[in-house]
Amino acid sequence: MKQLKKENYHHSNKLNIISKLLTISIIVIFIIFIYSAIKYKKSIDKPNFALTENTFSDENMMSSTISDEVQKSSTINMAFTGDIMCHNTIYNDAHSSSGNYDFSHIFEDVKSYLQTPDITIGNLETTLAGSSKGYSSYPTFNTPESLAYNLKDVGFDVVSTANNHCYDSGYSGIESTINYLDDADISHTGTYKSEEEQNKILIKNVNGINIAFLSFTYGTNGIPVPSNKSYSVNLIDKELILKQLSLAEEQNPDLICISMHWGNEYQTSSNSNQEELADFLFKNGADIIIGNHPHVLQNMEKREITLDDGSTKDGFVIYSLGNFLADQNKTYTRNSVILNLNITKNSEGKISINSVTYTPIYTYKDKAKSSQKFKIIDLEKAISNYEMENDTTYGASVYNTFKTELDNIKNLIGEEIH
Repeated sequence: MKQLKKENYHHSNKLNIISKLLTISIIVIFIIFIYSAIKYKKSIDKPNFALTENTFSDENMMSSTISDEVQKSSTINMAFTGDIMCHNTIYNDAHSSSGNYDFSHIFEDVKSYLQTPDITIGNLETTLAGSSKGYSSYPTFNTPESLAYNLKDVGFDVVSTANNHCYDSGYSGIESTINYLDDADISHTGTYKSEEEQNKILIKNVNGINIAFLSFTYGTNGIPVPSNKSYSVNLIDKELILKQLSLAEEQNPDLICISMHWGNEYQTSSNSNQEELADFLFKNGADIIIGNHPHVLQNMEKREITLDDGSTKDGFVIYSLGNFLADQNKTYTRNSVILNLNITKNSEGKISINSVTYTPIYTYKDKAKSSQKFKIIDLEKAISNYEMENDTTYGASVYNTFKTELDNIKNLIGEEIH
């Protein structure tokens, strides 16, 4: 009996153990299940940081790319003036009792239009050969060298020096003019002191846009260029033009701007030779052509130029900007404009000419004054001031002259281009 009870006890004990083990197993399984469920829920609720970081990274890259494109895109404003001449009446009037020459008063009314643009370019149609040569006027110009420093002060950055008066003081005058411009920190193109300098194209970086400047003239006022110094001036010769354009393009500029001293004096429209040369220049790389020499304004036009590869680009030409500063009395020789080109280089490097605007100006000579007679007038401002009775500087007769000259300007070069 004891043996049977003992066996029953052991059997019961085994059942209890098994029961406890089953209970423990169930509890463990339940705990694991609960833990897994909680972990699963957390995995759903938890942000996928790896994905989020990648997304931010992509957005940052995209933002960086957009930023780069914005940085690569640039818009500038270029200003151009016509011939800067200096007749003896002008430099004598600028002569002070101390013996110095100061031309700054002439530009007071318009200097803001020269200083505000990103770059300002003119045509220096005189030599700066120094006082030892003797200052002189038409037909051979030699102007007091202080003009260079005054031009710098009022905003000029670049001047063209290839024109028919560049050899008026001989080769030494070429050298001296270049030296004075360098000293005044005005860049220049068109005349040179060596072949090496001639082959070094003037490139200016203007707010991220690289502009190449070239300049050519039809002749040198009948004064022969020394055969051993043919490099000293760029004459209008298609072979030379192509060479200079090729040298410019080697520098990979965004824009090529060419000053052309051409055309017929006092003729208010371009001739067939100018037009043929403009076509030639555009075809071979020019983007902007600024004409001088006629001493009067001529027509302008913006073009869409089709290149050999079928692509197109914007081009602009004004056949003559007339006189910026001169004391000539022929019809239209005292009026001109400060020309403004608004230009954009987009993120792909393509150049667009957005607008062509201008400020009408007039070289006024006040004969009633004993000194400082000359002043370049902002015509629209002067007319407006007179009409509003804010300015009694000019009488009715001068006011009427200003109005006539303003009409002449608009008729000669046409409406602004937008």
